Amino acid sequence: MRYTPEDALPAPTVPISVIISARNEARNLIQNLPYILQQNYPDYEVVVINDCSTDNSDEILQDIQREFAHLKVVTITEHVRFKTGKKFALTLGIKAAKYEHLLFTDADCKPATLNWVTRMAAKFTGNTQIILGYSPYTRTGNFLNPFIRFETLKTAVNYLSAALNGNAYMGIGRNLAYTKTLFFGAKGFAAHMHVISGDDDLFVNQNATLQNTAIEIHPDTFTYTDAKTTLGGWFRQKKRHMGVGKLYKNNHRRMLSFDAISGFLFYVLFILCLVYKFEPLLAIGVVVFRLALQLIIYRKIFKQLACGDLVWSLPFFDITYYIYLNVFGLIGTFIKTTRWK
Repeated sequence: MRYTPEDALPAPTVPISVIISARNEARNLIQNLPYILQQNYPDYEVVVINDCSTDNSDEILQDIQREFAHLKVVTITEHVRFKTGKKFALTLGIKAAKYEHLLFTDADCKPATLNWVTRMAAKFTGNTQIILGYSPYTRTGNFLNPFIRFETLKTAVNYLSAALNGNAYMGIGRNLAYTKTLFFGAKGFAAHMHVISGDDDLFVNQNATLQNTAIEIHPDTFTYTDAKTTLGGWFRQKKRHMGVGKLYKNNHRRMLSFDAISGFLFYVLFILCLVYKFEPLLAIGVVVFRLALQLIIYRKIFKQLACGDLVWSLPFFDITYYIYLNVFGLIGTFIKTTRWK
C-alpha cells in the first residue's frame, strides 16, 4: 500500500456533521464525547442518537449539551413490536444532521488528535463522496489484544489498498465519511436493512466507485477504541461482522474468498509436506521466503498504521489469521446474528 498522507494541516473546507449512534454507552460518552466536541474545526455539529438506552445516557447527554451548544441529541425509545437496530438509528441521525457532509464514529472511539475532523473533511474535494479512515485498537496487555490488533490491521491494509486501486469494497463505521446526497440517492440502507450489520461495509461496497472514494490515514485521523477482552465478546463481534460478507458484490466476494482459501491452503500444504516428508527442506524454504518478503513489505506499513510492534508477530499470526478467516467465514455464512449490541 503506497500512500503518503499530507503532513501540513489543511484549511477548513466544508461544514461537517459528526454522527454517533449510542446504545447504553454512558461511560464511553463521558470519556470520549467531550473530546469530539472540542475538535479544532470552526463549523461542525455532533449528532448523537441515543438508541433505546436503558442506562443513564440521557442524563449524561443533557449535561454535556449544556456545555456544548453544537451537540444535537436524537432519542429513540424502545417499541414493544418494532425492534430498532443501528441502521435505523443512523438513518434518523442523518435526517437530523443539518450539513451535507457526514463523518461517522462510535461512542467507544476517541480520535487521536483534535485535528480529526479537519483532516477528514479536507478529503471532500471534487467528486469525492466517500472517505475511508482507519481505526486501530488500543494496545493493552490482554492475551487477545495482539491478534485482534493484527487482524484489524490486515483488514485495513486490504480495504485501503483496494480503495487506492479503484476497487473499494468496505469501510468501517468507527471512522467513515460520506455525503447526505449519496446516502439518500442510494435509498440509505434499504437494500440491506434486513441484515443487522453492514451499516458501514455494505454501504461502501454498494456505493463506492473509482471516482467517488478517497482514503485518509494521517495519524491525526486515527480513532482509537478498546478491543474485546474475552473470547465470548470477540466471537460475537466477529460473527456479526463476517455475516455480511455474503452480500458483497460478486467480484469482491471472489477476491476475498481467494485470499482466505489460498492463504489457508498454503499452510495446509506446508504441514502435509512435513508430515509426509515430501521435500521438507524446500517447503521450509518457501515458507521462510514468504515470511521474509512479508516482513520487508509490511514493516513500513505496520509502523505507518500504529502497529509497528506487531511486525515480528507475523510468523505466528499469519497462519492464525488465515485459520480465523476460514472459520469465521463459514460461521458467518450459516449462523444468523440477531443483535447489534
